[in-house]
Amino acid sequence: MLNKNSLKLFSFLVLFFCVLGVSQAQAPANAYPTKPIRLIVPFPPGGGTDILSRLIATKLNEQLKWTVIADNRAGAGGTIGITEAVKAAPTGYDLVMGQKDNLVIGPWLYKNLPWDPTRDLVAVAHVAYTPVVIATSANSKFKTLADVIQAARNAPGKVSYGSPGNGTSIHLAGELFEKAANIQLSHIPYKGSNPAMMDALAGNVDLLVSSVPSAMSQIKSGKLRPLAVTSAKRSSSMPDVPTVAESGFKGFDVSTWYGVLAPAGTPAHVVATLNAEVNKLLGSHEVRDAIHAQGAEPEAMTQAKFANLLKVDYAKWKGIVESSGAKID
Repeated sequence: MLNKNSLKLFSFLVLFFCVLGVSQAQAPANAYPTKPIRLIVPFPPGGGTDILSRLIATKLNEQLKWTVIADNRAGAGGTIGITEAVKAAPTGYDLVMGQKDNLVIGPWLYKNLPWDPTRDLVAVAHVAYTPVVIATSANSKFKTLADVIQAARNAPGKVSYGSPGNGTSIHLAGELFEKAANIQLSHIPYKGSNPAMMDALAGNVDLLVSSVPSAMSQIKSGKLRPLAVTSAKRSSSMPDVPTVAESGFKGFDVSTWYGVLAPAGTPAHVVATLNAEVNKLLGSHEVRDAIHAQGAEPEAMTQAKFANLLKVDYAKWKGIVESSGAKID
């Protein structure tokens, strides 16, 4: 039979081991990550989204010893990859590199998409933004944007341009440029930036309208001639290339952005961890230089600021898509 002191000791030991058991049970539940993370890339290999996705995945692997695997799930202007992310379990182990194309344009472009980006996804970390570049083969007769405009006015619909696909922000940048310049071009949609660029280099289309990261290597090699960028300011990667606004179309400003998102319901501590770690990467000279080298502009944001950007752009681009007539069944 236990005396009073023994009973106190026994009670203390029971309490101690109960607390220890609870703390040990909770630690694994709050630890993140404890297994590989999949980063869905909604476009084919070689494009701007793919390049930035692999950069972020690689640096998280190197600097934090995480295992982040980029997984290309292309199609339907990037909406197939977003749909897969929306359907994934909200655990933090399935993420997606979204962008303006598939998040704030796609839902207004494609009928009956089974998700709303502001409801079914949570913005995690903004990565970068980039202007669109209007370029042509180095062998092209077009030396300036003015040359393109003049040719299009002389022969409406004869000057062609390739884009990564119908309804992408890049395609719509082309549409908005046509309207601003009061010209008619022939749009040739491709399944991603790389095949569009290959045909532009081969001369099968007159122009390439592309994100700067997708076209940067060919511009640096001298195989593509950039004629203009669509942002309000010149690209820091191509400071000698004029903007469309500088070329006579005041106020013209179209750019796209890239960011990591997760399924709605992903635990707040996971979102906070991811936001903090991606922002740390964006603060390093190595990562910033790598993003600049691809023609993009790195920009870290709080999770709340990125969520607000998603919400504002989602509402804004509804009218742009509708007025473009680019609706896809």
